[in-house]
Amino acid sequence: MTEASRITARDGMRADARRNRERVLVAARAVFAEHGIDAPMATVARRAGVGVATLYRHFPTRDALVRGAFAQQMETCARALTEALADPDPWQGFQQLVETVCALQREERGFPAAFAAAFPDSTSEHAPYRQRAERDFTTLARRAQAAGALRADFHPSDLAVALLAHCGLVTALPDDGAASRRLVAYLLQSFRTDPANKPLPPPTALTLRSFPIATDSPQGQRSSRA
Repeated sequence: MTEASRITARDGMRADARRNRERVLVAARAVFAEHGIDAPMATVARRAGVGVATLYRHFPTRDALVRGAFAQQMETCARALTEALADPDPWQGFQQLVETVCALQREERGFPAAFAAAFPDSTSEHAPYRQRAERDFTTLARRAQAAGALRADFHPSDLAVALLAHCGLVTALPDDGAASRRLVAYLLQSFRTDPANKPLPPPTALTLRSFPIATDSPQGQRSSRA
């Protein structure tokens, strides 16, 4: 063992272990983008050049690996929601939030499924964060409605519908950024208050915890369970 491999960080992780962990995360993002988040863990280990046992030491479950691989993107979403609530213009905050989440869906192909997979978790340590996100988004939507910018019949479940539609687009056309941005613009325009808009049909029962996940292959289809 080299001297460098024995050096530990403040979190107690050896330098070589840290490198292996980072290699696993890079490999996981690549494999999930190609095969969906249900890709075999062994495939991730092979791509990372580590043993399966090493992978499981760092990430004992698939969900832990998914969350680890896309932790930065999830933090970006959380920060975007916080900033949206702080924006004095609730419509501007709402619009920026939708654009940020959709940009992440577009730029990181494995992220749409990971984003959805984070929400069905109603019993784990992550549940309070999910519940807070849902509560904060509802608050944001109500503020935008009270300001007269967001149509009165908008329902929080409409965000799930919009993200599912955009997820399908970026899955089918991963390299077409123009199509993604145009769809997002259409969606945002449809959310705006407009006297010419006809009332919408009743909202769906769909939520961020329950919508199906579109991935690149039939094997990647995943239920709403985390």
